[in-house]
Amino acid sequence: MNTTILFYWPTGGNVENAAKMIAKEYGELKLMSLSEINADTFLQNKNFIVGGSTLGSETWQGTSSENPWNSFFKLLSTLDLTNKKIALFGLGDQVLWPSNFVDGMGVIYNAFKNAHAKIVGKWPTEGYDFSDSKAEENGFFVGLALDEDQQAELSEQRIHIWVNQLKKEF
Repeated sequence: MNTTILFYWPTGGNVENAAKMIAKEYGELKLMSLSEINADTFLQNKNFIVGGSTLGSETWQGTSSENPWNSFFKLLSTLDLTNKKIALFGLGDQVLWPSNFVDGMGVIYNAFKNAHAKIVGKWPTEGYDFSDSKAEENGFFVGLALDEDQQAELSEQRIHIWVNQLKKEF
C-alpha cells in the first residue's frame, strides 16, 4: 500500500475543515484523525500531509492521556522516517497571536525532522502580518499557514496552489 495519508488534530472546527478542503483538492488520499495513526501507517506509506492548530491548552500543553499529540510525539521519537515525505499545514491567528503565528506547525516540523523525514511543501510568508513564528525559516513557513480567523477568504486559493505544489514534490 502506498497511499498519501492526510491526518490532523484537533477534530471538529477549522483544522478539520481545512483538512477536508485539502483532501477534496488533492483527490486520492486517505483522510484520518491523528488518534488513528500508528507505526504501521508510516511503514506502509511514504507521503503524508499533517495538520494542526497552534492554540489551546488541550491541543499542545495538555498532559492528559486524551491528548493524542502526546502519544503521537512519543511514537514519532521511536521511528526512522528516512525516505518518507511530510507536508505540513497549520492554523493560527496572526492578529491575536502575531508573536506565535502557526507555532504549532513548527513543533510538528521539529518532531518530523528529528525522525529524519523529508519535509516538503514550504510556503512563502508574504501576505501575512505576524511578528514571529516557530514555523518560519528563511522567509518561508515550513508548510502551509492558514488563518481562518483573519484571512479565511484566502484559504481556498492558498490550498489550491499548495496542493498542486505538493503533487510535484511528492
